[in-house]
Amino acid sequence: MTTLSQDIKLKLSNLNILEKIIAVNVVVFFIGLILKSSLGWLELPSGFSNFLSKPWAIITYAFLHYDFFHILFNMLWLYFLGRMFLNLFGPKMALNIYFLGAISGGLFFMLCYNLLPNVFGERSSLLGASAAIRALLIFLCAYMPNQDIRFFMFNLKLWYVGAAIIVLDIIGLFGINAGGNLAHLGGALLGYFYAKQLIKGQDIGKGFEKIMDAFTNFFKASKKTPLKTVHKNKSKVGGYNKADFNEYNNQKKIDVILDKISKSGYDSLNSEEKEFLFKAGK
Repeated sequence: MTTLSQDIKLKLSNLNILEKIIAVNVVVFFIGLILKSSLGWLELPSGFSNFLSKPWAIITYAFLHYDFFHILFNMLWLYFLGRMFLNLFGPKMALNIYFLGAISGGLFFMLCYNLLPNVFGERSSLLGASAAIRALLIFLCAYMPNQDIRFFMFNLKLWYVGAAIIVLDIIGLFGINAGGNLAHLGGALLGYFYAKQLIKGQDIGKGFEKIMDAFTNFFKASKKTPLKTVHKNKSKVGGYNKADFNEYNNQKKIDVILDKISKSGYDSLNSEEKEFLFKAGK
């Protein structure tokens, strides 16, 4: 019989990477409720001098929500975008766009508050995952703009949704949540630029990915392994086995399909290509 902690671990291990981010957001939300919202040290301040005293806030603010409906709608967006995104791209790229979107949104928020204090005010703070989610949304809209999505009884092009969201964010600059909408636009700019560069064959998130990998490896406990006898694997040819060749061929096929989507849209794929891409996304 498994214990409760083992059961929770098993359920978490079955989540995809963006669902795990949703879980972290929910946990932080409930911690905030228990501590009576005393998590100000996770908020991103608008002043650069205040930011220098807590630089981690450029990331942590994106996991902080105080209002129930704020986290509810953000996590619903993230869940549905995650299902669409991870059917086409890998989890590492999802993390790259999510975190770079959060960073871009936070920097744009601070930049505007410091350059235009008479417009936006002098002191404010930022929290919520909206900028990171905007980055994922606008990335998809820019990468495959002609992809149809179902909206009640109508089919809409994906870029229509992105354009409508951007217009609402611009209008929101004149409302009570100007700082939040600045962050949304910063995240959207990152998502758009990322997609356009990827279409050209350049993944701008690779440098960030290496930093994150190095950071993760630094905190991994080094495991000492006993000396063991090494034997030559005769099934390998030139240092590669059959699985290595299959993985390489599958990746090349994915690249060809994604290139086709970027040029002609998702609907240009035949049923075999769509099925292959769906299985690869799994």
